[in-house]
Amino acid sequence: MDGSTTPPAKPKRSRPVQVADQIKQWVVERDLKKGDKLPNESAMIELFSVSKGTVREALRILEAQGLIVTKTGPGGGSIVGEVSANRARSLLANYFYFQDLSVADIYQMRRALEPELAASLAGTLTEDQIAELQELAERYPEPAKSAEEEKEQHIASLVFHARLSEFAENKLLGFVIGFMANILTDMTVYRQLYDPPNVVLWSKGREHQLALVEALRAGQAEEARRIMASHMQVAEELMKVQEAHLLRRFMGD
Repeated sequence: MDGSTTPPAKPKRSRPVQVADQIKQWVVERDLKKGDKLPNESAMIELFSVSKGTVREALRILEAQGLIVTKTGPGGGSIVGEVSANRARSLLANYFYFQDLSVADIYQMRRALEPELAASLAGTLTEDQIAELQELAERYPEPAKSAEEEKEQHIASLVFHARLSEFAENKLLGFVIGFMANILTDMTVYRQLYDPPNVVLWSKGREHQLALVEALRAGQAEEARRIMASHMQVAEELMKVQEAHLLRRFMGD
């Protein structure tokens, strides 16, 4: 024997799944956009040489994926949809449910990506965007006085980063950073909240965000990168102090 192994056979794809793939390819080939109408049911039966039941199941698959929207009644039918960022993040979070994702994993990514995002945004934001970030950074001028308020401060800080991600011109970079902020907001449990509050780390975090806003306003890319890198270190340190860990659960849209 040569020690080689036969790769496992791929599971057979059902006819509706195959037709769903054909419909997606049909849409791509015609460069259809959100809101464009798909052929009616009879036309699809003829186009793909399948039964009514197969077409309907294929459309249900595509609708579950968020790729089409189907309306019933007069004037109804299926149109091209668009997967929302929230839906995509929820599906990705549900994938990571099975991967034993940790807070340390997330901060390894945040340390690498968020300084680059900050540098790319320097000098590009509108006054309204800068004012929004300033308001978020200034929302809590005093240290928390309770565990509940400390949790609110964490969430406000993550909203700051989520909004930065939405301003990104690089949509992939923005999506990944927004996904991490979403995970930390919705799935983080803090074992040591307000036990007692770490005023030094809270103060450093707030100062970083305020300084970052000024660097973004002034168009100082390297300074924005430096501030965000330092901010990520402080944020991760605070997570460690509070013994933060991710709650294992599925997420909805």
